[in-house]
Amino acid sequence: MKIISVVGYKKTGKTALVEQLVKALKKHGTVGTIKHLHDHSLHTPNTDTWKHARAGADVVIGVTPHELVKFSNENSLDRALIELADEGMDFAVVEGWKESALGKIALGDVEATNILLRLNRQENADIDEIVDMVQKQPEYQTLASLVKRIRRSGEIEKAGAIGTFSGIVRAVSANSRTEFLEFESYGEVARQKMDEICSALKQEEGIVEVLMYHRTGIIQKGEDIVHIVVAAGHREQMFPVLREAIERLKREVPIWKKEHTLEGEWWVHDSSK
Repeated sequence: MKIISVVGYKKTGKTALVEQLVKALKKHGTVGTIKHLHDHSLHTPNTDTWKHARAGADVVIGVTPHELVKFSNENSLDRALIELADEGMDFAVVEGWKESALGKIALGDVEATNILLRLNRQENADIDEIVDMVQKQPEYQTLASLVKRIRRSGEIEKAGAIGTFSGIVRAVSANSRTEFLEFESYGEVARQKMDEICSALKQEEGIVEVLMYHRTGIIQKGEDIVHIVVAAGHREQMFPVLREAIERLKREVPIWKKEHTLEGEWWVHDSSK
């Protein structure tokens, strides 16, 4: 999933630009949007769903003939991005969150981080140029989004098994306790190498598809680091390739890990620990 954020002060045309981007990106794939509503509440008091939540339900879903609405206390931008990725969206357009790490289109003189493009007016937007920019953004994937991509494969009818591997940040190891890990990659070279590994493994007998995704940046203890998904005709063909995929990724892809623990921090390949 490729992500872009649109930020600006009130009355600068943020929503109008989001509408234009959704229509343009729909020509290239599925699109989800996220809107920062600040202090608004959509969960109307004294409705039945509100009563369900008040009773203690952690997640409440309302279904009408035309909509499905989810109410949850996990109300962060990260959680919303996971929801869109899990639904298999190809693109996400976020309206708001000026302080997020997302790449942004800034309207007017708004102050924000990681601005990729600034426009004086929404009417000045070159939508084709922006679409090209969005398509060059880093991939954002979850395990569910990779599985959905495999299930949409043209050859999925040949598969009798889908296997997945997820690596997570281990908090406790020997006498050390890890607070978080930090990963750096050699940009596009790392992505190309992962694609090469997937293409090579797909040539193995009975293998229908292989996908992998590795996060970079700071990843907290217990969070996901890497996902690999393999579809094969039979489980006997799938399991060896799933193992080989993670071993080759660790051995061949230029991604480096820095461990941050209570005892200190170090790049793993430089440490004898």
